Amino acid sequence: MADPMSFSPFPPACLPPERLPEQHRQFVDWLRQVAPYIHKFRGQTFVVGIPGEMAASGGALNALIQDLSLLHSIGIHIVIVNGCRPQINEQLRLRGQAPQYHNGLRITDTVALECAKEAAGAIRYDMEAGFSQGLPNTPMANAGIRVVSGNFTLARPVGIVDGVDYIYSGVVRKVDAVAIQRALDNQQIVLLSNIGHSATGEAFNLAMEEVAAATAMALDADKLVFLAEVPGVHGDDGRIQTEISEARARALLARDDLALPLRIYLSAALKACEGGVARSHIVPFAVDGSVLLEFFLHDGVGTMVVEETLEALREATIDDVGGILALIQPLEADGTLVKRDRALIEAEIGNFTVIEHDQVIFGCAAMYAFPRSGWPRWPVWPSTRRCRARAMASGCCSASSSGPAKPASRGCSC
Repeated sequence: MADPMSFSPFPPACLPPERLPEQHRQFVDWLRQVAPYIHKFRGQTFVVGIPGEMAASGGALNALIQDLSLLHSIGIHIVIVNGCRPQINEQLRLRGQAPQYHNGLRITDTVALECAKEAAGAIRYDMEAGFSQGLPNTPMANAGIRVVSGNFTLARPVGIVDGVDYIYSGVVRKVDAVAIQRALDNQQIVLLSNIGHSATGEAFNLAMEEVAAATAMALDADKLVFLAEVPGVHGDDGRIQTEISEARARALLARDDLALPLRIYLSAALKACEGGVARSHIVPFAVDGSVLLEFFLHDGVGTMVVEETLEALREATIDDVGGILALIQPLEADGTLVKRDRALIEAEIGNFTVIEHDQVIFGCAAMYAFPRSGWPRWPVWPSTRRCRARAMASGCCSASSSGPAKPASRGCSC
């Protein structure tokens, strides 16, 4: 009689797994890679600033709504602040009026205020409609998202500055963080606009960037994110700087050649960080899925402002063994390095120095002394070519030895 266990529909655990098609394997690998971010972000609060330029783009706004719905579904608290500068200007044009600015700030007269109300209301309804989608076979299927908005922002007038009366242009006086948090705790997305109200019942036109920064500070948010018409902050080499410190942001704002759109975003991002927000991001809305890429790729696609840079060079500990093994395994597989098992790495962990960024190890080096030759020997293991310059700049070789060191054949890289 046959063993009944032989008819089990499940293969024995000892058999090798079936080889997946390449696209399936890539999907599984990606999902596993983003899992730590999902665990980390669950329960956090993100404030997202959306300029009127993005709202006018149509398709980009709808894609962003789908992405924010995905973030909401994994437990992230989302607060959206929308602006409407181009929409106000268009409404003024239709009324035969020209927009008025002074020192980069709009002068909001009675006509401009009515235009601002109309534009803010139209965008609000468009966004509510977007979050109400639920067609089958779309990213919004079975979403069931509820959006709440209201008089969460108290404002006061800018007043007269340098002899110029800004009339109905205002600044944030207070954000009702308690009411917003109550809505977030009820699993609702909170939608704020650029219109604020005073204690006397007047309405004022506010800057979206200021409202977003003030809201993030009031909520003690984990992230402030601006979807911008600019790609981010460029470095001296012309490339986007994925991370800058508060000190670097202040230095950039002190320059006269910083373009106005970037200046506005960077100033608000810096203000939020100085006010207690852990991280502020400037990401380009022209890149499809830029919010997801910024959050779930280690280096993102935009610029992040933090109090201090997240990169650190330190001596390795026993908790770093797993990260070190992940770095050296590809080089062991192609024959560059002699295979070392986990027990050996654990025994020799005192020889290792690691470079980490945001608690992720991306470079390591180990020094072994050879007294007879008088030279230490450095095996160095990279993870990606893109990070080599960063490891060199971090001084990976010099950190573990006061004497001269000769790097391995691939150089000190990460």
